[in-house]
Amino acid sequence: MASKVSCLYILTVVCWASALWYLSITRPTSSYTGHRQLSSVSIARKNVSFGNIRTRPINPHSFDFLINEPNKCEKSVPFLVILISTTHKEFDARQAIRETWGDENNFKGIKIATLFLLGKNADPVLNQMVEQESQIFHDIIVEDFIDSYHNLTLKTLMGMRWVATFCSKAKYVMKTDSDIFVNMDNLIYKLLKPNTKPRRRYFTGYVINGGPIRDVRSKWYMPRDLYPDSNYPPFCSGTGYIFSADVAEMIYKTSLHTRLLHLEDVYVGLCLRKLGIHPFQNSGFNHWKMAYSLCRYRRVITVHQITPEEMHRIWNDMSSKKHLRC
Repeated sequence: MASKVSCLYILTVVCWASALWYLSITRPTSSYTGHRQLSSVSIARKNVSFGNIRTRPINPHSFDFLINEPNKCEKSVPFLVILISTTHKEFDARQAIRETWGDENNFKGIKIATLFLLGKNADPVLNQMVEQESQIFHDIIVEDFIDSYHNLTLKTLMGMRWVATFCSKAKYVMKTDSDIFVNMDNLIYKLLKPNTKPRRRYFTGYVINGGPIRDVRSKWYMPRDLYPDSNYPPFCSGTGYIFSADVAEMIYKTSLHTRLLHLEDVYVGLCLRKLGIHPFQNSGFNHWKMAYSLCRYRRVITVHQITPEEMHRIWNDMSSKKHLRC
C-alpha cells in the first residue's frame, strides 16, 4: 500500500508540474456566484437536509458535493476539525500543510481532521488533478459553485455544512487559509485545552471592528445597495478563527436566511450577530506577515502570508528546537 501511495503521489506531482507549465499562476477570475445565481439553482439537495426551518430560505445553499469525505469522522470523533480555504493551483501549499502543522498524526491521543475547501474550476484539467489528489490524500471537499475570490463565503458555508452534517460531534473547528502558519502547540494546549470541558457557543480569533469600504478600487469594496449600514458587526479575520463545533450548524442555518455577502469574514460576523454570539479577541491570531524568529513564533497561534518553503523551514526549526528556552 505504501509503494502504491508513493507512486500515485509522484504521478500527481508530475501531472501538476506539467499542467501548471501551461497555465497561468493567477487565481480564478470567474465572477461572483451570489444571491441572484443561488435563486436560479435547483433547491433539491442530495447530500443533506436540516429540519426546524419554518421560513423559505432566501439563500438556499443548493450545491452538491463533487468531492466529499463523508466518513472522515466515523471511526473516532475529532477534537479539532481544520477547514482550509484553498484554490486548485495551490498544490504545493496543501502539501506543505500536510507535511507540517496540518498533519493529522502530530498529536497522539488527540484526533485532528484536516480538510481543504474548494469550489469547481472553469478548467477541467485542474478539476481532474484535484480529483486525483483527493484519491491519494482523502482530505479535500468540493462543491459545484465556481471557485473565485468572490465566492469565498460559499467555501466557508460549505465547511460549516460539512461539519454540521458529517462531523457534528467534534469539539472545535478552525477555519483558515492555505498561506497561514499555525502554531498547533499553542492552539491545542494553551487555547483549546483538551482536558477541560468543551465550550459551547464559542468563537474567537482576531476581532475587527470596522465599517464598509466604499472605494470601488478596494479589494474589500462593499456597495451600499448590498450593505447600507455604516458599521459591520464585530467579526474575526478570515485568515484564522476558532469556534466550537455546535456553532457550525448555527451559522449554516442562519446563512440560509441571511443575504449573502462576498466578504466571508464579515458575513460570518453578521450571522454571529443574529445568533447573539460575540467573538472573543485573542492576540495570538495574527492576520499579517511577521518576520520569523523562534521566540516570536512560539508566542502566536497564526501568521499570515507564509510560502510553502517558509512553512517547512519554520516547522522544522520549531520542532527541532523545542528544548531551547526564549
